Amino acid sequence: MPFMIGKEPIRRTWKYLEAGRLILKDSIQIFSLHYNTNIGDHHEGAREFAFWDIPQVQYKNPNVQIAIFTNMTPSPFIRCFYDDGKRMLIDIDGKNKFEILEHLIKVIGKSKEELDQEALLNRTYSNSADIGNGQDKHCICEVLGQVPCPSVVPLPFHMRGKYVYQKADIPEEHKP
Repeated sequence: MPFMIGKEPIRRTWKYLEAGRLILKDSIQIFSLHYNTNIGDHHEGAREFAFWDIPQVQYKNPNVQIAIFTNMTPSPFIRCFYDDGKRMLIDIDGKNKFEILEHLIKVIGKSKEELDQEALLNRTYSNSADIGNGQDKHCICEVLGQVPCPSVVPLPFHMRGKYVYQKADIPEEHKP
């Protein structure tokens, strides 16, 4: 399998994508990265950031449009567009990918307190009394001491409305 050779396949793993640290603020709508691919050592950090960190940013921020423009600028930069129409221009000229990531986390990333609050709000609590789809128990018949499902074990005649309320005749073989 030629697509599994080299350093690129690691970027496609779930564990690698989950490890991304840059979670953009909710007000950012578009994140664009501008750099040159083949000339200039001052673009090296931007090239590395685009190769290694952009997949993580895309995975962690599914509602943000991420655009990459190559070979269109003399110096590398990042531009962010906010939902209120404002823009932010971030200069990444001569920085390595670690400096770029740390700067972006500090400037346009959510703070640790915001991430902790969101995690607390999104936490689901499991209650053993909850029954239904997506819960520990699908049906009340799975609880110990409850009447089993009628599709598995037929209910006794004195528990069926047909024989209690409508006074239907109980078959002779089932009369006490």
